[in-house]
This record gives sequence, structure tokens and C-alpha cells, in this order.
Amino acid sequence: MRSLLNPIRMVLEQVGRLLARLGWIDARRGDAIAELAWPRIVTGLARMSKATADVAMVGLTVGAAGIAGIGYGVPYWTLAYMLGGGIAGGTISLVSQRFGAGEHPGITTAVVQSAALGLLTTLPLVALFTGMTEPLIRLIGSGEAAVAHGVTYLSIASWAMPFAALNLVGSRALVGANEAWIPMVIRAGGAIANVILSGVLIFVFDMGVAGAALGTVLGGASVTGVLAWGFVRGRLPYVGALPIQWDARAALGDRATAKRLVQVGTPLALRKVAQGGGRFPMMAIVAFFGPNVVAAYVVALRMRGLMNTPGWGFGLASSSLVGQALGRNDDSEAEAYGHDTLRFTVAVYALGALAIFVGARPVSYLFVQDPELIPTTVALLRATCVSVMFHGLLNGALGPLRAGGDTTWPFYGQLAGLFLFALPIAYAGTVTPLGLWGVYLALVFETAIPAFVTYYRYHSGAWLAINRAYRAAQGSA
Repeated sequence: MRSLLNPIRMVLEQVGRLLARLGWIDARRGDAIAELAWPRIVTGLARMSKATADVAMVGLTVGAAGIAGIGYGVPYWTLAYMLGGGIAGGTISLVSQRFGAGEHPGITTAVVQSAALGLLTTLPLVALFTGMTEPLIRLIGSGEAAVAHGVTYLSIASWAMPFAALNLVGSRALVGANEAWIPMVIRAGGAIANVILSGVLIFVFDMGVAGAALGTVLGGASVTGVLAWGFVRGRLPYVGALPIQWDARAALGDRATAKRLVQVGTPLALRKVAQGGGRFPMMAIVAFFGPNVVAAYVVALRMRGLMNTPGWGFGLASSSLVGQALGRNDDSEAEAYGHDTLRFTVAVYALGALAIFVGARPVSYLFVQDPELIPTTVALLRATCVSVMFHGLLNGALGPLRAGGDTTWPFYGQLAGLFLFALPIAYAGTVTPLGLWGVYLALVFETAIPAFVTYYRYHSGAWLAINRAYRAAQGSA
């Protein structure tokens, strides 16, 4: 099954070969990058397609108020996902280097400690979001119908947050061990099952927004169960053997591993929290323009999520391949993989953004049918096409930093992009003639500033020096 071609893999391989012929990347490294990236991109497409399908199905059955309600609930749910993603960033850094060095008991230690940290982080949020659902939704929402749908969505979807964190840790661990196909099968399969469950709950049982939220919980729980079974057994039926599994020799309470996990993962988690946290004031600002504009904004964000899925694959491929080279003490190969993955990433993002920019109008009709909403949705979609290009630069530069343990600067860049540029510009649109152009520009600055800051840090080479110091400290310990 692994040898079967698919459109995503074929496109990546062709783009990689073209870039190699142009002399922009090395052909051997391009093949290795594509091989590790495409399963994660498929996983991302499946997951974001699930989220986009939820919006489309709710839009068909409930209308713009239902879409806006999901939009009010998603920033809270996403906060836990962002925290889990930051923790999982520390996981892939530790696992890739230990896998490259052949330290298999240390891999189990890293995975178990990451999972425990994910639960400790997300479970209190579940209690908060389910106990104070309506006040939290009203904090950023407007329109009684939309607020009611947001309360329904958040009260149910909050229970999916611990599963999301565990799934991120498990999948990142496998990618760090040079295995992206197995997590693709598990998580993409879970996303497909999620779409089917949500569709049945929404259309057959007429559960509307509640059906979309419950489908998210059930889908996340099923993926967690399969990953846990695979790690304990070492293999999965019809999927095959996992490259890492539970090792009884692991020192589960190892303080050095926990300290390194916190050192690497905390800035990544804070960066993602800043990214996700910025959605609260941004959504509140967009709400000034009314629920219909909120619905169009939610559609644009869902499409940006789809366009951003190559970054999931390339960013993790870069972290894994760079981390494995660092684990072998091969700094020149690590640097070469970082360079080639960055160029590969930006090229693929450019192709995807151009396609959606040209087809923004027909894409808009997939979500909204109101003729008055179409121009706003088209404009927001095209603004996200520009902004997502900077996501490509960011993801390409972040991979080596994450592998080397140099994760503070991306956090600073995220803060600057949101609080010094995006939010003030968006707010200016509500009090000046700038109007919706403030939202369009905010979408661009939100990604452009973090991208430039992260690229500057990557280009400086400081991440290599930081990792050399860490390896030297480990060697002398």
C-alpha cells in the first residue's frame, strides 16, 4: 500500500524534481523530503477538510448563524490544540535526535512525558470551557442566534481537547522516527470517520451544530485509542509495525528529558497560544461588522487552514530530517536539509495560493449562497491567499529551529505580528473609513511579521550553535 501513488505524492515529487533541475534543491534530499512530507500533508488535508465540511454542512442546514456560532466556539477549542501542538513540537525534537542516535528507551520516555504534559495542560481547560461556556462565548460573540450556537458547540467540542493533544504527541513521535505513513493512515482515517459521523448526526438526526461538535469528540477519541494500541503492541492490523513502541527500560521519570521537553516545547506552545489567543480579540473585532461578515471570515480561515496543510508536512519533515542529522552530529547535512525544505515549501505554497486566488468566487459558493455575502467572502479568501504565502516561509524556517531547540524567536515574532500589527490594523477598520480593508490587511500582517522574524533567526544559524552546545553538555554529563 505504501508504494501506491496518489495525487499529493505525485505533485510533490514533480515539484521537487523541477526544483532539482533548476538547481534550487538537491535531488536526493528533495526525494527524502517529499517522501516524509506527503503523508502528513494528506493527514492535514483530511483533518482540515473535515473542519471545512463541518462548516459547509452546518451552513446548509442551519445557515450563517450556525457558521458564526462555530466561529465563536473554535478559538477556545483551538487554544487546547495549539498547546498540544507546542508540546508535540518538543516531542519531535527529542524523538528525532534520539532515533538518529539509536537511543530507543529515551524515545519512550519522551513520548510518555509529552502525553502526561498534554493531559495536565488540557484537562483544566475542559473544566473551564464547560463550566463557563456562555460567558466565554458572549465575550467575543454577537447576535443571539449565533451566540446560542456557539455555546452548544463549545460545551460539547471541549471534550475533544485532551484527545487532540494526545494525537498530536503520538503522530509527531512517529514522524520523528522517520515514519509519516502510519500516522497518516490513522489520523486521516479518523478524519474521514469524523466527517461521516458528523454528516449522520447533522442530516439524519438533525443535530445541527451539536452534531458537528459530537462528531469531533468521537473522531478524536477513536484516533487516540488506535495510537495507544499501536504504541503498546508495536504494530497495528492492516497497517504494519511501528518504528517505536513501549520500552520497559525507559526511565519515565527522567528529569533531564522533562527539562528539555519544557525548554523546547514551552516557547512553541506559547507561540501557538499567542497565535490562537489572537483569534479571540480578532473575532470580537470582526463581530463589529455583523454575523454575516463573521461567517465569511470563518469560511476564509477554514480555507486558509486547507492551504496551510503543506506546512504540516514540510515543517515536520524538516524537523525530523534535520533532527536526525543533528543526532548523528552531521551539522552540514542538517543545514542542507533545512535549506532545501525551505525552498521546497515556499514553491508548493505559491502553487496552492495561486489556484485558490484565481478560483475564489466558485469556492465561495460552496459555503454561502447569499449574493450579498459573496463579494466579502471572495475578498477575504484572496487576502488569505496572500497571507498563507508567508505561512509557507514561516513553516519552512521553523522546522530547523524546532529540531535544534531554538524556539524562542518564533514566539516573539508571533506576538509582534498579532499585537503590534494585525489587531491594531483590524481595529482601525472599525473606527476609520478603512472598514473591511483593516481585516484584509490584518490577515496579511498576522503571518508576514512572524515569517520574517523566524526566517531571520533561521538564516543567522544560531540554531546550530545552540544545538552544538546542548550536545556538548549531554556528552559531558
